[in-house]
Amino acid sequence: MTSFTIPTIETERLTLRAPHLDDLPAMTAFFATKRSHMVGGPKDPLGSWDSLAKRLGHWALNGFGLWHLTEKSSRSFVGWAGMINVPGWQEPELGWTLMEQAEGKGLAFEAAQAARAYAARHQGLNGVISYIAHANGRSRTLAERLGATLEQQDAELLGKRAQIWRHPQIDLSEPVLTSERTGQ
Repeated sequence: MTSFTIPTIETERLTLRAPHLDDLPAMTAFFATKRSHMVGGPKDPLGSWDSLAKRLGHWALNGFGLWHLTEKSSRSFVGWAGMINVPGWQEPELGWTLMEQAEGKGLAFEAAQAARAYAARHQGLNGVISYIAHANGRSRTLAERLGATLEQQDAELLGKRAQIWRHPQIDLSEPVLTSERTGQ
């Protein structure tokens, strides 16, 4: 049996934590919408279950993956952020997705910044990329805010056109701005 631990990261407004079965109804609702097409959707309920299970498997196989995000003030599951590296990816990617009700609050920036810093400090993933669909202006704006630069205009990911944005390397000598703990 494989044993693994998914660390928990606390930021000012978020908890980045292991995916939970309780997240499935919100994931299923999200993946039923056209809005999910930027991240592999739409999906039926079985596809949403598969996505949840794969997230846990990604952590088990790679030692890194996507954290699920809980907004501290509402205690609501609001999205996910973290590292992805599966067949078809050129290298590990920093990815993020928020539920519609969580957008416009700076939460994606906060989550992506924390996930990127943790990956650099603890997982050997520094200066990673983000694949961004050409039509996803919000993600391009966030990538720029995070200091990423456009590296490739016409990349391909799983048969779809995308841009590749390169994130700056984290200065590992800077103090940690989040609290980190292990556990599920």
